[in-house]
Amino acid sequence: MSAVNQLTEAIIGAAIEVHKRLGPGLLESAYRVCLAHELRKRGFEVTEEQPVPVVYDEIKLECGFRADLVVNGQVVVELKAKTTIHPVDKAQVLSHLRLLKLRYGLLINFHEVRVVDGVSRIVNGYENG
Repeated sequence: MSAVNQLTEAIIGAAIEVHKRLGPGLLESAYRVCLAHELRKRGFEVTEEQPVPVVYDEIKLECGFRADLVVNGQVVVELKAKTTIHPVDKAQVLSHLRLLKLRYGLLINFHEVRVVDGVSRIVNGYENG
């Protein structure tokens, strides 16, 4: 198994632990803080609310975009807590990956009975959910 697959599996495992302990029904921000804490406990480097600048005509614009979590500088993790994931949610992750020049992303919806059912892996413009 590749190092990035091991990393994404570890992130998903941490999300399962948070969901097991908190259950569905909380705000996305609560899951973000708890998942970041769980990942740090497991020895990962986690950046919360990573600014995502937009570069247009070689000008770096701060538009207020933020990635929920960036783990080990390699994986963007976007968290949701809603009934249905829409294509725009996956497009958001893809945009963050492009703008941050990263390859791997996870979209995790905590509003599922089993959080693993709400996980989508997103890589360089194609998805495998």
